[in-house]
Amino acid sequence: MTLALLVAAAAAVGAGARYALDIAVQRRHVSVLPWGTFVINVTGSFALGLVTGFATHHGLGSHWTAVLGAGLLGGYTTWSTFAWETFALAEQRRLGAAVLNLGGSVGIGLLAAALGLAVARI
Repeated sequence: MTLALLVAAAAAVGAGARYALDIAVQRRHVSVLPWGTFVINVTGSFALGLVTGFATHHGLGSHWTAVLGAGLLGGYTTWSTFAWETFALAEQRRLGAAVLNLGGSVGIGLLAAALGLAVARI
């Protein structure tokens, strides 16, 4: 199987996982804030930090890095949904929620990625 097909297959798995987790989180946390997307992007950021750390510090090969990073985690995380949900909150004049979603998702996502990288260095 070629690398491109492996990346595509991993992306399909990631997208399926994203969909299932989003539904599960949204059912448990009914809120104006898009908690499903938040949880997905933060956990995906942590996982991508791990993948990057294993690639950088432990010799994870470029093929596995592509399959896991671009494929699995690219299919799992969702920048476009995050952007759309933030814009929708602002459009609904829920500016506080929009700012909280924007700042919280980006800030905590960056911290999660840094934590994943740090864990992988151990």
